[in-house]
Amino acid sequence: MRAVFSLGLRLGLTWRSRPWPYDRGMGSRKGKVLVAMSGGVDSSVAAALLVREGYEVVGCFMRLGSPGEAVGELTPYEEQCDASRVKIGHQGCCSIADAADARLVAARLGTPFYVCNFKREFGRIIDYFVDEYANGRTPNPCVRCNDWLKFGKLHEYAEQIGAEFVASGHYARVENSNGGVQLLRGVDHAKDQSYVLFGTPAQKLGRMMLPIGGIEKSAVREMARELGLPVFDKPDSQEICFVPDNDYAGLVERRREGMAEPGAILDEHGAQIGEHGGQHKFTIGQRRGVGVAIGLPLYVIEKDVSANTITVGPKDRLAAGGCAAREVNWLAEASAFGEWGECSAKIRYNAAPVKAECRVDIEMDRLEVRFAEAQFAVAPGQAVVCYEGDVVLGGGWIEQARGSGEQV
Repeated sequence: MRAVFSLGLRLGLTWRSRPWPYDRGMGSRKGKVLVAMSGGVDSSVAAALLVREGYEVVGCFMRLGSPGEAVGELTPYEEQCDASRVKIGHQGCCSIADAADARLVAARLGTPFYVCNFKREFGRIIDYFVDEYANGRTPNPCVRCNDWLKFGKLHEYAEQIGAEFVASGHYARVENSNGGVQLLRGVDHAKDQSYVLFGTPAQKLGRMMLPIGGIEKSAVREMARELGLPVFDKPDSQEICFVPDNDYAGLVERRREGMAEPGAILDEHGAQIGEHGGQHKFTIGQRRGVGVAIGLPLYVIEKDVSANTITVGPKDRLAAGGCAAREVNWLAEASAFGEWGECSAKIRYNAAPVKAECRVDIEMDRLEVRFAEAQFAVAPGQAVVCYEGDVVLGGGWIEQARGSGEQV
């Protein structure tokens, strides 16, 4: 497998040195890359850097599917929508307008561009999302999307077109080290997305390219502006792409009958102090919108789906000394962590890594993490990801949080 480097670190110093468009006859082609293009600035610059580096780039936009489209095929973009009617702007992921934005970028770069219909596969992610809330857990659909689609299904399409690599605009890095390939945090730690990529199988890291992982976000926007990419000032998408109105509870209720059934709100001693309109509307650690006022801040500390109750209490009841996780994907040498080893850990996407210890048992599919200091709102259903410096060791899906006084 050829060496894979973080292109951004090198190109970030030299990207202004050539005119744009540049002479396509310069240099030899380095191979074909299928680039997941969302219509945003990050994936657009990622594609531009790969083109400039001399790769044969094929852009691919992932659609949820439209009536009349065949499921699971690559379709030339021109059959999908009329870009002349679309204005660049914040549209939300996976919309026709975003496809038009991505097409404009591909036209600017002079690369082929296809729409990939993922209606059936994306339905699996929505079902997972709804099932997790229905079962009292807190899902993370972005991680699942990367595992199942961007670095799952897209690899199958890459093979169909003879592409050696799959690339995206994530703020993370893939680098060769000590004869192996490692996943690392992005240089811009404020934008780092390595957490949502932890589930990438180790054997696919060598085919993953993350061109902007070595570049600061502000520099990425400046690159897009100077390269004349029409999305240079497009706002980042913030919402879950299949819940554009942010009403995730409404989505769950529409897809699962009986979810809005009222239930009891209990205090930490088991006494009823209120009533809720559906346990799926609450997450572990939630404070706002609990609907009970007793003169001190209350947080959701427990959910019982079978009894349809939520329990609230003071913040200190959320303190966890560690957690246990399943569905483990371990990227480091597992034998090195068969016993407790030092690491840092993240328990949610927007959390900073904290000092911890971890041990993993691949055969038993179990990852255990002990925090150096108690962490709050460790929610089953979220992922815990372990790091050694900037290197991603691996992670898993939190099955159980352990109280600050419990042994892990």
